[in-house]
Amino acid sequence: MDPRTMPVRLRGLATWLLGQSSNQGHRLIGERMHAAGVTSRSYYSLLAALAESGPTSQADLGRRVGLDRSDVTAAVTDLEERGFLGRTPDPADRRRNLVRITDSGTEFLAELDAEVAAAQEELLAPLTPQEREALLAMLVRVVEHHTGLKLSDTAER
Repeated sequence: MDPRTMPVRLRGLATWLLGQSSNQGHRLIGERMHAAGVTSRSYYSLLAALAESGPTSQADLGRRVGLDRSDVTAAVTDLEERGFLGRTPDPADRRRNLVRITDSGTEFLAELDAEVAAAQEELLAPLTPQEREALLAMLVRVVEHHTGLKLSDTAER
């Protein structure tokens, strides 16, 4: 799609502009993740969640990052085979496993953090640092308003 051929009335809509920005962000993240050997963008969110929360069940991990159970299972299996995650029986409930990030997973997450930061930099290149900060603050407010989440207290900038 060529944005120049879009009707003028669409080009002035926040929803259209946000969608176009989101498409570019997804493209940039996808390219960076692919170059880093990541086959699914969900790998980054799973590793980040485990790095923050510590060992957790696959079901809780999936809920935390908003992934379907089968997608979590496939991703955890692949990340485990690559040595980035480990699974151990939950001492409180032997019917389930706890997933934890390994030392090599923490190192890999740091590499992915750098790729994500580079993608953010590329996406927001036309903006000054002050404009970036303002944009992020406004996006947080919009998401908080529509989801009821409180992001502004926990968002790392």
